[in-house]
Amino acid sequence: MTKQLKEMGMRLAALRDSEELTVEEMAKKLKMPLEEYIAHENGERDFSFSFLHEAAVFLGVDVLDIISGESPKLSTCSFVKSGHGYDVARRTAYDYKHLAFTFAHKKAEPFIVTVEPKNEKPVLHSHEGQEFNYILNGNMLLYLGDSVYEMNPGDSIYFNSSIPHAMEAVGGSVQFIAVVI
Repeated sequence: MTKQLKEMGMRLAALRDSEELTVEEMAKKLKMPLEEYIAHENGERDFSFSFLHEAAVFLGVDVLDIISGESPKLSTCSFVKSGHGYDVARRTAYDYKHLAFTFAHKKAEPFIVTVEPKNEKPVLHSHEGQEFNYILNGNMLLYLGDSVYEMNPGDSIYFNSSIPHAMEAVGGSVQFIAVVI
């Protein structure tokens, strides 16, 4: 258990408590086993973006409220200098930099995502909404339900993110823009 996971779990529990929800109600709403949800609150299980997004939507907060405890405050624009997105590095295979972390009431969550190669096929996740990915550099396989798309620099895909999906770097790291709506 890392310090970041423990802190995120504590914020998640506090937000759930503020909505007067039980852990059972929250697990049911997020369609996951109770033990798995409790492991998230205890900081014993890594948070997928799908989980964070669904929990934030259900609790009526921004994803960053769970990740950092800081609510976005700007409503005119969010300007982020190159390389200075909010780091959301929770896994060795995926590194997210949030590109609109200061903007309140976002309708989309834009990220620069870096995926490192691994020796096993990635685990597919799903979440409500839609997603757009644009490959900046490197090559990757995007698993979407029963389909696999080979993606290279300049390629893009827009898809229904309720379909289980995952990304796999091929031949080296890959970097892409992901916009989750």
